[in-house]
Amino acid sequence: MKRRVVVTGVGAVTPLAAGVEESWKRLCAGESGIKRITHFDASSLKCQIAGEVTGFKPENYWAAKKIRRTDPMIHFLIAATKMAIEDGRFTVEPGEEYRVGVVAGTAIGSCRIFEKYHELVVKGQINKVPPGLVINVCASTVAGAVATLCNARGPHHFLQEACAAGTNAVGIGFKAIQGGYADAMITGGSDAGICATLMGSLDNLHALTSSCWNDEPGKASRPFDKKRSGFVTSEGAGTLLLEEHEHARERGAGIYAEIIGYGSTCDAYHPVAPRPDGESARRCMELCIEDAGIAMEEIEYINAHGTSTVANDIIETLAIKDLFGQRAKEIMVSSNKSMIGHMWGAAGAVEAIFTAKTLQQGIIPPTINHEEQDPDCDLDYTPNKARRADVRIALSNSFGFGGINASIILKKYET
Repeated sequence: MKRRVVVTGVGAVTPLAAGVEESWKRLCAGESGIKRITHFDASSLKCQIAGEVTGFKPENYWAAKKIRRTDPMIHFLIAATKMAIEDGRFTVEPGEEYRVGVVAGTAIGSCRIFEKYHELVVKGQINKVPPGLVINVCASTVAGAVATLCNARGPHHFLQEACAAGTNAVGIGFKAIQGGYADAMITGGSDAGICATLMGSLDNLHALTSSCWNDEPGKASRPFDKKRSGFVTSEGAGTLLLEEHEHARERGAGIYAEIIGYGSTCDAYHPVAPRPDGESARRCMELCIEDAGIAMEEIEYINAHGTSTVANDIIETLAIKDLFGQRAKEIMVSSNKSMIGHMWGAAGAVEAIFTAKTLQQGIIPPTINHEEQDPDCDLDYTPNKARRADVRIALSNSFGFGGINASIILKKYET
């Protein structure tokens, strides 16, 4: 018999705020966290906007010495995890250490600290590169740091799986508990890739939104809108504390939602472009529904990957229509990325948190900047204003570079 898995703690650092509640409040209000880049001089780039985290103080969550040695990607995930542990009032009791694990992920890794110290090499100062860089530049270092926060010695994985990393982390953590390998899992994703080298690459790849939005950054991320021209990169982290249902109830934990399904596929097609037929994305959602053991008709809301790129939005729409048929137009859909941009490996984790909040509070955040309908994107995208809706079961999608696809299903918690 499969064990039930519930979400008992959440934490997030987003372009909207450092914290879940403020981020959620601003998301539901349709506020954008996209602004002009301040992390470096972006004046030579065509796209000069991003979803930067502002007002975040890493020293509130970690020791200053560790902060100096590590990448902001790590700072964000440590902060989000501490928030989730505190939110869930969670401690690892003696004897339970090997029943609590960590699964987290990233798309980009520790790129900013690598870029910082590579400048010393360029300047002929290689002898000044710190000996600890080889450890601290490894993205997986953060998983060990997270485990150390609460002495979690159980299953331990750190994924680097593009934009699906966060969702796959949650899904793998869910399966570890469901299968009896753990009683609690700390799951999430983090990225901090707003740096000159990476942004230069994305700019030259023509993956980012058009320069026409540089003076109106809040309008740049426009999933499913006819005027969309590319995604808006952003940064941050999200952490979900997952627990076996009875384990959570025995300690009196609060419960946000239940996770009931997980699906994962690969396009096996192209490094950046999705399969034109949407088959792998469709199959990913289908596997997730089959894993949940529910009927297609029970899906009421889809938190879409919705990147604001021309191809992704069309393909995701096509995949939804292929899977759900005529009923697709009755399903409520929205894209959090219209307000927070694309948080890369953190996206799926943060969007899973927001999906849990939708189930708990009965609010579907809007897809802002939806002004002109694309004939190829003809679903109900919850345009521009949040909607009250008593949603019982929701699907959250993440489709990443390399054709990595992941979906999870969350259910409104019922005892």
